[in-house]
Amino acid sequence: MKAFLKPAIKSVLYPLYERRLFANLDFTQTPHHVGVILDGNRRWSKANPAADGDTSTSRGHKAGAEKIIELLDWCEESKVEVLTIWLLSNQNLARPPGELEPLLEIIAETVNDLASRRRWEIRPVGSMELLPANLVEQLNDVASKTKGIKGVLINVAIGYGGRSEIADAVKSIIKSPENVGKSPAEIASAISVEEIGRHLYTAGLPDPDLVIRTSGEQRLGGFLLWQSAHSEFYFCEAYWPDFRRVDFLRALRAYSQRNRRFGK
Repeated sequence: MKAFLKPAIKSVLYPLYERRLFANLDFTQTPHHVGVILDGNRRWSKANPAADGDTSTSRGHKAGAEKIIELLDWCEESKVEVLTIWLLSNQNLARPPGELEPLLEIIAETVNDLASRRRWEIRPVGSMELLPANLVEQLNDVASKTKGIKGVLINVAIGYGGRSEIADAVKSIIKSPENVGKSPAEIASAISVEEIGRHLYTAGLPDPDLVIRTSGEQRLGGFLLWQSAHSEFYFCEAYWPDFRRVDFLRALRAYSQRNRRFGK
């Protein structure tokens, strides 16, 4: 009887707790830009077998993809303006074809689904030259069709690595038209923190105020290395497919309670 009562009590109390959390949030302290490392899809699938015993990686990634829509709903109601989600690292591209190809298909389906809803502008960020040509074409098409849509602006980080982004920014500066014909010393003298920022994948957007990572891992793993210099971090034990609205609200509450000094 006690075993039955526990989930029953939780099902009643958690909605009340969620509503109280939301009601007590100060939306003047809402982070403008939230970055999320969607971690734990594979481990979730293994820990939560389907009725037919399926614990495949693809099943975990599909469950994680479905959670993204919920996350966007939570961002909208909480007045978040920019969301960056890490769907695939450039290191993930070295996974075996049997795992990588289904994952790329899921990513393409997910991005197309987001675009079809006509609610958000979607900007792909990452090393596009490392991705299959057909996926790059789809991503460019989605970016073009959703450009200018009002609502949460979504950066979808695909084939993304923070070190690669910084290296690409420096290469972009060196190759820029205004530096053609200049000596290495002249180019070097023009490189500054501000100039590198103007050549990042996320150029023109505010840096993330809050970075969330799921699955219990407490590291960035290369996510927005440059941009997160002054970000606040929130690490959640739940695997990404299990991430709940209450977890998101807790992250926002933790952020609002911190005194951001920006290194001062």
